[in-house]
Amino acid sequence: MKNINKIIIGLFTLVFMLSCYDGIDSISEVDPGPDAGAPIVTIIKPTDGLSISDPNPVSSVIIQLRVEDDIEVGSISVTVDGNEIASYEEGSYVDYRIVNREMTYDNVGIGDHTVTVTATDLAGNVTTTTSNFTKEPPYTPLYNGEILYMPFDGDYTNLVTSTAATEVGNPGFAGEAKVGNNAYAGATDSYLTYPTDGLLSSQFTATFWYKLDASPDRAGVLVIGPPDTANPTAQNNRNSGFRFFRENAGGKQRFKLNIGNGTGENWFDGGAAADVDPAVNEWVHLAFSISESQATVYINGQVVSQGAFPGIDWSGCDILSIMSGAPRFTGWDHKSDSSYMDELRLFNVAMTQQEIQQQMIYGSQTLYMPFNNSYSDALSDLNAAEVGSPGFAGNGNGYDGNAYAGATDSYLTVPVDALDLGTSFSASFWYKMNATPDRAGILVIGPTDTANPGAENLRTSGFRFFRENAGGKQRFKLNVGNGTGETWFDGGAAADLDPAVTTGWVHMAFTISPTEAVVYINGAVVKQGAFTGISWDGTDVMSIMSGAPHFTGWDHKSDLSYMDDLRIFNKALTQAEVTALMN
Repeated sequence: MKNINKIIIGLFTLVFMLSCYDGIDSISEVDPGPDAGAPIVTIIKPTDGLSISDPNPVSSVIIQLRVEDDIEVGSISVTVDGNEIASYEEGSYVDYRIVNREMTYDNVGIGDHTVTVTATDLAGNVTTTTSNFTKEPPYTPLYNGEILYMPFDGDYTNLVTSTAATEVGNPGFAGEAKVGNNAYAGATDSYLTYPTDGLLSSQFTATFWYKLDASPDRAGVLVIGPPDTANPTAQNNRNSGFRFFRENAGGKQRFKLNIGNGTGENWFDGGAAADVDPAVNEWVHLAFSISESQATVYINGQVVSQGAFPGIDWSGCDILSIMSGAPRFTGWDHKSDSSYMDELRLFNVAMTQQEIQQQMIYGSQTLYMPFNNSYSDALSDLNAAEVGSPGFAGNGNGYDGNAYAGATDSYLTVPVDALDLGTSFSASFWYKMNATPDRAGILVIGPTDTANPGAENLRTSGFRFFRENAGGKQRFKLNVGNGTGETWFDGGAAADLDPAVTTGWVHMAFTISPTEAVVYINGAVVKQGAFTGISWDGTDVMSIMSGAPHFTGWDHKSDLSYMDDLRIFNKALTQAEVTALMN
């Protein structure tokens, strides 16, 4: 009986299968057609221009890639600095047209690095894509009370503690920046959170650069608030922490600050003074400070709202939300912000207006050399090239800490490619004069004078800031090349310093715009005049504390004086900004 049943079942199955295929063509191979081109290779991580900064001498980097081909991916090779770290071959892909891979590379030392991904398809077409990133030296806070610094140059890390923020949703990067290589770019339902451990004190300041996207027309920007257990999906407990946000005001966006004092709330709404016009489409500097008795909101260094209050309460405040009100401030629909943010800094002090203005000025800074035992640019990993044997004044002998000390036939050079040269330029530094020799170059960017090697003096481009004897005093002069000729900015006696009297530190600055140049000594204008704008043709290096190699024809060679806190800017500073730097 069992055998009969098996035969009947087998016959039934065969009949069923034949009926199912009745009228249906058998499966046949489809020609995919000719190979239309080379693979498409995308390096998702690291983003090009990423800067890694942590306290360890060796770091890790995540490498994430995507390869697509119209027919089939053949092989993939991944290298770091020319050394292959991974390879994949045909047959190892689940999807033979689209391949996604992610790996961690653990041997990232200080300096510049390149990830290269090379993909080959079955027809032999090859595509190579690269991404460049940098491992920075460990970050040292540049300002008093700085507890968080996120430059957003390819990641969301607080460089003060080397702790990464948590990503919610899909925040991104702008592909542009106010400072550095990149900036945060907001996205719908996306933001960052960061634990508040170590951030909360009776005084607090936040500063950052911001490029407004007014859609949506209200959003949270920075929020530290307590949970609202009564309204879990529309939280709005404002009795502690703060909420810095924006909302529509007649087509403009108004920025407001709300602070909880423990039993209630205090508002800092500047009205029209706190409005930003979306049509301007420029970076603006935003800041607010909180002390035990007062809070102030700033836009571009100007007070837009200020008032007294009894001090902030931090009860229940465990997370910082960046570029959204979520999760703690959504009851009024202040959710994710689609704008750009750059250079976010938090402080455990209530900064003054002058300090806020300095923060804003630093946003245009392209080089900063504090000369604290090194010739490094504190904004990057760039080290100036040493010519001869320059030295240091010694800790405690600088204007702030240590300082550069000049020596005979000695100076520093920095490649001009690192300075972001444009139509505007400013330099600011502290200077302690040694009048021997009685003439010297101080800062020079000039072209090569091939007609006079060893005594170069071509002045049709770049600038020359130098000093020379004037009746026993030292006169400071600026010469600027406009492309076809030169313009002099010589303040005469107003630009003189007496070596017998001026024995301490002096603040020096000069600014160049498309229409004029100005020379300052101790914040005072000593020479100002119109000209047709600077040309950078043929310039290759900036010389620091010497005219050499491009401005020695009149014997303006090395300066034996001291220099401290050299700052270069890609804008023409105002007198108020020069004064703020000096103070």
